[in-house]
Amino acid sequence: MAKLYFRYGAMNCGKSTHLMQVAHNYHERGMKVIIVKPKTDKKGGNKVVSRLGVSQEVDLLIDDKDNIFNMVEEYIFNNGNIDCILADEAQFLKAKHIDELLEVAVIKDIPVIGYGLRTDFQMNGFEGSTRLLLLAHSIEEMKTICTCGKKAVLNGRKINGKYVFEGEQVAIDNVDNVEYQSLCPKCYYQYKNEYLRDKK
Repeated sequence: MAKLYFRYGAMNCGKSTHLMQVAHNYHERGMKVIIVKPKTDKKGGNKVVSRLGVSQEVDLLIDDKDNIFNMVEEYIFNNGNIDCILADEAQFLKAKHIDELLEVAVIKDIPVIGYGLRTDFQMNGFEGSTRLLLLAHSIEEMKTICTCGKKAVLNGRKINGKYVFEGEQVAIDNVDNVEYQSLCPKCYYQYKNEYLRDKK
């Protein structure tokens, strides 16, 4: 039986780059991989985009109401068998989508690897990530470092270059002057306390 994998990490840990490397490894061996991502992720449009400057076109863009299991069945009917499914920005998927990806792994016997953030800029879980943490057969942390050199586990949101700790959960990196920084807990709280002090 194939498995559902979740590879998570803070911003800038190389999730999208790793996804494209895995896709390359499959293709190099003559195997078929499809890449999916939620339409919520506007960065790159219909492509997975890495901070290293590489990109790859997505095979399936997932809308909130889509059924991934049915989409995969249709894709196989039209294009032949699939050896692996790679999901970028999996945190933006709905819980039902994660259930459908689990069904793909178990019923269709196709390995599924989801890449995404575990928490948002306020340390709250995303719907897709929360469901993956509950259902994935295998969970792997992808590590990166904070600007101070310590291990980063949190995500800081900047707007116009300044850290903010309020706002909508979803704001896409490099859109509308939004950017993200991977932070260790100590730096996260330091910036948060400065933000709260400046608000007074």
